[in-house]
Amino acid sequence: MTYEEHLDEVTTLITEKYGMADNAAIKMVMRAQADDFFSGHDDDPSICTLDRAHQDARAVFKKYK
Repeated sequence: MTYEEHLDEVTTLITEKYGMADNAAIKMVMRAQADDFFSGHDDDPSICTLDRAHQDARAVFKKYK
């Protein structure tokens, strides 16, 4: 998946797994992106996988909730 698709998937997983509202999940992912949490993903799109999206959703939720 592309970098943008990965961010969308992380956002979707946060809403599904943690019951967050769409707006709140979007803000969390945007804050993580602003903190360069996803900088490696942009440099190496091969890490933009569904498995990684699950890991990232968990990490973003824990760090930015």
